[in-house]
Amino acid sequence: MLKKEDNLEKKIQKLLAKADSPLETREIETSLKSTRIMTLYRLHNLRGEGRIQGKQIGSGKGTWIWWQNNAFKKN
Repeated sequence: MLKKEDNLEKKIQKLLAKADSPLETREIETSLKSTRIMTLYRLHNLRGEGRIQGKQIGSGKGTWIWWQNNAFKKN
């Protein structure tokens, strides 16, 4: 069964599409005025579906950075 894309996922994708560089989770959370848990949940879902890219940097809980799939492709 296909999952219906929700409003938060659409906002995340629009925000990442407009960004000039990868964004940290906190930047996305603050821009969308969402909770950290909900933001991370949606980001990980989008990453798992292959619609965005993300990478954990740092140790412990660490910091995640996120970007669009085609962000680094040359024109």
